[in-house]
Amino acid sequence: MPSKKKRRRQPERPTIHPRNKYSENPPDFALLASLYPSFQSFVFYTRDGRPRIDWTDFNATRELTRVLLLHDHGLQWWIPDGQLCPTVPNRSNYIHWIEDLLASDIIVRNNNSKENVRGFDIGTGANCIYPLLGASLLGWSFVGSVEELHDGELLSCESKTESSARKVREEAVPLFSTSFDPLADANKRYHGPPVLLGVVRDGEKFDFCMCNPPFFETMEESGLNPKTSCGGTPEEMICPGGEKAFITRIIEDSAVLNQSFRWYTSMVGRKSNLKSLISKLREVGVTMVKTTEFVQGQTCRWGLAWSFVPPVRKIISRHVAEKNIISFMLEGLQRQFSAIHVLQSIESFFRTCGASSEMNASSFTVDITASIDHCNAILNNELQAIDEATSCEHVPETSNSSSSLHPHSYGLSFRISVYQQIPGTLLVKGSLQHRDNPVSGAFSLIIQRLEEDLKYKFCR
Repeated sequence: MPSKKKRRRQPERPTIHPRNKYSENPPDFALLASLYPSFQSFVFYTRDGRPRIDWTDFNATRELTRVLLLHDHGLQWWIPDGQLCPTVPNRSNYIHWIEDLLASDIIVRNNNSKENVRGFDIGTGANCIYPLLGASLLGWSFVGSVEELHDGELLSCESKTESSARKVREEAVPLFSTSFDPLADANKRYHGPPVLLGVVRDGEKFDFCMCNPPFFETMEESGLNPKTSCGGTPEEMICPGGEKAFITRIIEDSAVLNQSFRWYTSMVGRKSNLKSLISKLREVGVTMVKTTEFVQGQTCRWGLAWSFVPPVRKIISRHVAEKNIISFMLEGLQRQFSAIHVLQSIESFFRTCGASSEMNASSFTVDITASIDHCNAILNNELQAIDEATSCEHVPETSNSSSSLHPHSYGLSFRISVYQQIPGTLLVKGSLQHRDNPVSGAFSLIIQRLEEDLKYKFCR
């Protein structure tokens, strides 16, 4: 009897961030139309009675953004015709990813004070969406750089808006005398107004910067997607060299500003640009690179983050107490999550660090095989969310090699099992297969890291 070929399990497609308020409850167009008459005229119903809007109608997308910010965030918002109109769920994904970066203990804060998180939004634009969401959702304060137009001419200044949940402050900061010329350089280097250097003041410190860069080189290129209409002026949408040149300038500026920011981040519109951008980051000597994928409906974007702050290293030691079986309880599981969600998250946790993992949904187990490099990556929280970034995570080795293990020498094999206890409570158990392995002491540290990750994602 011919043997059946085992079908390779396709990797799980990234989804909306689990803490995004639209993760479990997408915008209800019918409800919003009943509450906001101005939105009602943009809603139509399919044959099966489902409410829809025309995503190619700028007025419809703008009104949706307006009512979502009012209904879910209590914010009065409007932008003129033609300005870039953001989608609230997608932009919220970026905010929550930065929240994850800041929550990680791998890159410590610039100071030990308990001051409010302070962010810098590069090119805030007319919509001011990131400062509004960051302040509304998390109480962060922001400085936002805005390129202003006056009577059709570009002013040689940068407006900075400091916003928090309770205040808005504006101030003008002089720029260098540069102009925006789409044909400025045949090599497609960025030659627009300053991005960070010349805008950030001497001595200023921020927890992070974020950016929705100009993705395109021409306005014709920006209009190639026939399924959406989000508007956008040339200043918001294009620059010489497109997003690759613009983000490269951020990287170059960050190499000078160095630890003025705990994290530098940018959204990336083309996955193909990530590899060269990460190579550039390695050239300038960053200590950490992280990537992620933002998914909202049919739209995919990628996030790129880097830091110059020395990471808090957690070196695997031979002297860690060895345990063959380690378990912990997940109590207070949020109602929308079940054991299968936790199981999938366990598999993703190890895969994103490069380890081999095989999930068995019928027995609620995940079998893991991890090399010493994978173990170090897990303990240093180095997530490799996409293929291009897998070989580009950059964490310099410590000079004291005697305190760490030699790469590729050994590995770990273990099984993670998930058991239902009572409603809202799960038991997670890790079983090491070869206790006599010289690096088996790392097992307890890995399970501890897994426990922290699962409790953060799933428990109240």
